[in-house]
Amino acid sequence: MTPAVRLDSVTKIYGRSANVVRALDGVSTAIPSGTFTAVMGPSGSGKSTFLHCAAGLDRVSSGTVRIGGTDLGELNENGLTRLRRRRVGFVFQAFNLVPSLTVRHNVGLPLRLAGQRPNRARVAEILERVGLAGKAEARPAELSGGQQQRVAIARALITDPDVVFGDEPTGALDTVTAREILGLLRDVVHERQGTVVMVTHDPVAASYADTVLFLADGRIVDEMSAPTAEGVAERMTHLGAWA
Repeated sequence: MTPAVRLDSVTKIYGRSANVVRALDGVSTAIPSGTFTAVMGPSGSGKSTFLHCAAGLDRVSSGTVRIGGTDLGELNENGLTRLRRRRVGFVFQAFNLVPSLTVRHNVGLPLRLAGQRPNRARVAEILERVGLAGKAEARPAELSGGQQQRVAIARALITDPDVVFGDEPTGALDTVTAREILGLLRDVVHERQGTVVMVTHDPVAASYADTVLFLADGRIVDEMSAPTAEGVAERMTHLGAWA
């Protein structure tokens, strides 16, 4: 089966001459479809760069990135934009909702940007799935942080994407709400056979994943299957020395 996301010898370099930063250094990994993968590492390890390159938000300096069978390096900017709108969903720590739009219109925004008219029944179905039935006409400011993140997840799912990428999606939430959001992301995998790739600094959040990838100095230095919060936390304390 073709992996949902595949990176082969990916390097990402920022800056020039004396100010060069090698954010990713020959990263290779294949993320199977229908799985939940967490990406962890110390500050500056390359986690966010990994996510941005894997999702097509940033071009790699060398190597290849594929979503499904599509080589992102072969797409021009318009092609990348179309791929992100149709095949990729995003959930960010800051929610990134449009304050002036209702919940319904925020959820349908990716479809409108892709030139499609959102189906109200489909939007209502997604909102019910994330526990926001009855909130379609509310504005983001009228919602709690957890509810806003649920809107962001609904927005990520509205295009039925191949992969949902999360950048610290529970970082701004309290513990109880964070666990509810992580449960929703697990449901994306279990109920929809979707694929989730999430960057996090939280061992408890990582324990919801099927696999944890550990980054250090721009390289994948370890991998853990069936993670526990305790096991992830213990591994993180030795990551720098091990790397």
